[in-house]
Amino acid sequence: MADACQECGDRGLILRGDAAVPCKCVKEKAVRIRFLQAHITPLMRECLFDRFTFKYYSRTSRDKIKGITYYDSAKRAYDAARDFVTSFLSGKSSEGLIFVGEVGTGKTFLACCIANAVLASGQEVLLVNVPDFLDEIRATYDVSSDMEHSEHELLGLAKGVPLLILDDLGAFIYTEWARQKIYSILNHRLNHCMPVIITTNVALEELEEYLGERTTSRLFEMCRTYRIYVDHDIRAVRREKPETGHR
Repeated sequence: MADACQECGDRGLILRGDAAVPCKCVKEKAVRIRFLQAHITPLMRECLFDRFTFKYYSRTSRDKIKGITYYDSAKRAYDAARDFVTSFLSGKSSEGLIFVGEVGTGKTFLACCIANAVLASGQEVLLVNVPDFLDEIRATYDVSSDMEHSEHELLGLAKGVPLLILDDLGAFIYTEWARQKIYSILNHRLNHCMPVIITTNVALEELEEYLGERTTSRLFEMCRTYRIYVDHDIRAVRREKPETGHR
């Protein structure tokens, strides 16, 4: 959690003469909470561990790297996600996770399962789509923007929130500016032993091409990697065969 306010000690009120007035931290905390909550969409809030289904993962198709079935790969990723939550909530985990897979493999669903489990415990989580978050930072440069946060505040949130989830750290053309922002966030969290969850559609051996050597090196130091495979895009399958539930 964030450090206690130096002015009011998190009481929310300060004395001015004989009167108690709201501390400025009250408004700041409200803005922070709105920002964190806005990034967890209603659809994302439906992503829960007990709604994750393994029926989309083949028990015969195999991962060419490790030789295990797609089902077993998904099971390993799922178990790692649940173990992470248990460890994180007990205050023992600084090691994060990277979920690697093509579009529609369930990476974001699994990351959202982690987010919702941590949120349910009362802990803060910032889950951002990387391209969108970079756009939010750029928007702070526009003097006519109605952004509630400055660039410094957005980066501070990403660096300081107990759990950061970077969704879709994928195959984009990252400018040097974007690379530096991502590096700054990850380097800070590495140095302060703060975990990060990553989803990416980029093969690990190609990640350096997009993010640069410094950032990629830190990711590998911070996180354990889990590859997830499917024969067919889960979203496409579900569109063709609508379900009443996730199982």
